[in-house]
Amino acid sequence: MILHNPAADLYIPDGLSPEAGLSRATDLCFGAHQDDIEIMAYGPLMQCYGKADRWFAGVAVTDGAGSPRGGIYADYTDEDMKAVRAGEQRRAADIGKYAAQLQLAWPSREVKAADNPGLAKELREIVLACAPKTVYTHNLADKHDTHVAVALHVIRALRGIPRERRPKRLVSLEVWRGLDWLCDEDKLAIDTGAHPNVAAALLGVYDSQIAGGKRYDLAAIGRRLANATFFASHAVDETDSLSFGLDITALMHSDIPPMDFINGYIDKFRDEVMHRIASLT
Repeated sequence: MILHNPAADLYIPDGLSPEAGLSRATDLCFGAHQDDIEIMAYGPLMQCYGKADRWFAGVAVTDGAGSPRGGIYADYTDEDMKAVRAGEQRRAADIGKYAAQLQLAWPSREVKAADNPGLAKELREIVLACAPKTVYTHNLADKHDTHVAVALHVIRALRGIPRERRPKRLVSLEVWRGLDWLCDEDKLAIDTGAHPNVAAALLGVYDSQIAGGKRYDLAAIGRRLANATFFASHAVDETDSLSFGLDITALMHSDIPPMDFINGYIDKFRDEVMHRIASLT
């Protein structure tokens, strides 16, 4: 497989050939930036961790150039940051025992362009090379433009694959906006309580972000703890750590506008809130 950008990177942590490394992936996650995968897909990653019959692969779409920086990284150029973040993503793939890690090195401005045939082709080829059962990406209600753009590109790419070769499931996950606002019956509650030491290591590897002024490590784990505690008001917690997802498989198999799709869940949330207030008034 030929990646579009010269700076793109395909890394197989255990040294298999690219073809062998990719083709074993059962779970494939497309994230916008280095560290998005580890923040949003820890649950799916742990479902694969140490298993002989399930393998997790990650794709970081952008080049990492525009990240905020401080501390020892304050004077780093964009080129410096690209190299640092690429190295951090590789180390995360080692820690998580990924089947493969791709970094596509697209500038964010090009990812946010709706018409990007090069990216669409690349995403399709990755899915076909992996033939995963499940694909994960950002949720459409996220508040980061590049995250939403990646989700839209993934949906377009999957729609362009013959139906019989598409994954069985497409799931969106939380990063810059959580999914706790969904009505409970629509939430995919994903247990993230396994191997807390690995969770900390995966997030802690991103020193350029943490030392640069953003405590993603604490925030991501804190959200998972909060999700578990506040998920059910009248039941004992079944796990102490949860992340939430939304099944968006329907978008892969239809021409439903993504805006209309997510608006249906927003309307349902509004109706639930209004009904509760009305019933108590």
